Amino acid sequence: MADDFILAERIAADSVAVADLVLCHVRLMDDSRYPWLLLLPRRAGLEEWTALNAADLAQLSLEIAQTGAALQTIAVFDKLNVASLGNIVRQMHVHVVGRTIGDESWPDPIWGRGARIPYAPAERDRLVGLLGASLA
Repeated sequence: MADDFILAERIAADSVAVADLVLCHVRLMDDSRYPWLLLLPRRAGLEEWTALNAADLAQLSLEIAQTGAALQTIAVFDKLNVASLGNIVRQMHVHVVGRTIGDESWPDPIWGRGARIPYAPAERDRLVGLLGASLA
């Protein structure tokens, strides 16, 4: 990661590192209910996507598409949701989430619904390996 990039504590606690792309640090959200990646542009103090320059915005779009495709290598889902909220964790991050009709939160947003169900360690490590290989 870039020397001046500091990962928010809550994101670090709720997710596991997958890969570093050109712009973003990619993490798997440790919630087995949804195939869910987080993209964090490695820019110090970044809170809003509107603060990214044009080149970074273009790269972010490419990396969202790339991580969405990577999610499709590990899970089958009906809809890919992409969101950047930042209401709880202000650090700029993008959620890339595979949604399935009839999942626990369907058709509503996933935030604030139910309790996170962490992956079993072996399954989490397997998925990180598959995603990392897909993003390499």
